[in-house]
Amino acid sequence: MVTKKEVLSKEVEQIDLEKVKSIRELLKSFEKSSIQSRNLGRCLQVYEDCLKDPDRPLIFLGLAGPMIAGGMRKVIRDMIEYNLVDCLVATGGNLYQDFALATGTKFYMGTPYADDVLLRELYINRIYDTYVDEADFDTADKVICAIADKLPKRTYSSSEFLKILGKKLEDKNSILYTASKHGIPVLCPALNDSSIGIALTMHYYWNKDHIVIDAILDNCEIIQMVMKTKKTGVVYISGGYPKNFIQQATVTLECLEIIPRGQTKGHDYAIQLTADAPHWGGLSGCTLREAQSWGKVASKARKATTYIDSTIGLPLLVGAILQGKAYKKRSRLKFNWRNHRLVSLKKI
Repeated sequence: MVTKKEVLSKEVEQIDLEKVKSIRELLKSFEKSSIQSRNLGRCLQVYEDCLKDPDRPLIFLGLAGPMIAGGMRKVIRDMIEYNLVDCLVATGGNLYQDFALATGTKFYMGTPYADDVLLRELYINRIYDTYVDEADFDTADKVICAIADKLPKRTYSSSEFLKILGKKLEDKNSILYTASKHGIPVLCPALNDSSIGIALTMHYYWNKDHIVIDAILDNCEIIQMVMKTKKTGVVYISGGYPKNFIQQATVTLECLEIIPRGQTKGHDYAIQLTADAPHWGGLSGCTLREAQSWGKVASKARKATTYIDSTIGLPLLVGAILQGKAYKKRSRLKFNWRNHRLVSLKKI
């Protein structure tokens, strides 16, 4: 039987801001504090352990929520540029807003208490406390439509199409540009549920012969990534469908009988930042322990969750990692695709 002394063995240490000189030092002090600050410190530990793992896990980043409108664009871009992630699965809204910024769109500080009827009359869209000129979005829509109009009329996966969009950009702070530069796959399995989808609908509507985006090809691509690597890590920002899409990749292998029933290992490292709660039963708030019941997260996985606004938690977490050394010796991965088949996955 455990003793009282054993239970009361670790004291909470009070954060001393007079000694904190960096974001990293702040998050390291969080590790010995409590509540969500301790959880964020734990996320830092798990993420850095994944980055240092000698088996070189393939890290998926699942991105939802209004991250670009919320000012997180370059934070996410830096995660790609500094090799903190190997594959991005994102909502179409985030990818569209990244593209729109690269084509001249700007976001403006507003208020959640605005007269929304007046904003509509002014052709201004509101994202909580942030404004955007809808005319700028119209311009971005037309640019995407024009790109689609000029493509060979065949079937594309979302990652193929998004890579093409990235290559059309010259904005070095763009997520799509940086991902295409480094050969990082960007998947959006619900591309239609975004303004990119609206732009593609324009392309479909106005062209008898048009391209086709096959969402099931995304499933085929992500399971091949899982198959080609010994370990996987996942970073979930705000939950949403990117989280479940990454989660289900391991289970799909079992359904295809590539892995025997009951032998799906699940992801080896998992962290999530979410403002949703598990007791509503929704995907965004579901715990990583719950995912273990599905075989989506490994039974012995290193895992941590912080219940926090991602526009606060993400820059703190990434800032602490970039101020450390865990990522600096990590090799990049080279994906060699041929007709949606992952021919090879090599460390470079």
